[in-house]
Amino acid sequence: MTDAGDENDPREAVVLDYLPTGLPDEQRSNTPVAYALGVEEFDLYLIRFEGDTDLNVGDRVPIDPRGDEVSRVGRIDYDELSGAAESELEYAVAAIVDQEERRFVDFFNEAQAITTRLHALNLLPGIGKKLRNNVLDLRKRQPFESFEDLEERVSGLHDPRQVLIDRIMEEIQEEDMKYRVFATRNRSE
Repeated sequence: MTDAGDENDPREAVVLDYLPTGLPDEQRSNTPVAYALGVEEFDLYLIRFEGDTDLNVGDRVPIDPRGDEVSRVGRIDYDELSGAAESELEYAVAAIVDQEERRFVDFFNEAQAITTRLHALNLLPGIGKKLRNNVLDLRKRQPFESFEDLEERVSGLHDPRQVLIDRIMEEIQEEDMKYRVFATRNRSE
């Protein structure tokens, strides 16, 4: 269902689970639905489709209802995901981080202080004051180019890709987080 022209569209989501006969607890409707993860802000969605749609886990779909395929899109919370969607979530986050490596490496290059005592880098698991200062000093000399470059230049920072994935997963799963860097609050108020 992915079109070549839509690959850079920020209003896309990755399919986590596809139910071609609809939700099991809805007896009145058997329209296809998919649980999906927003590519830009890691929001969770329940997307309803018109008619038969051929989708697989990992496909990118438009979030905005357009054309004949998508009929309705709604934001959901983490605890509303199906079991299969929960299982697929971390793989989908990892795929987005891999496909958009530049965006996430730029986080290390551009992260700023949130308050006078807290820096955005400190929100990442395993990054304390010493490691944060090391990243800040090294990025002043030369911006980081890739996760591999980060890992080579910053001693003590092992697998920055996984550090980001862990933080994104935490932001998606936790409802009451004070500071969010990657994921917006799941349910719209």
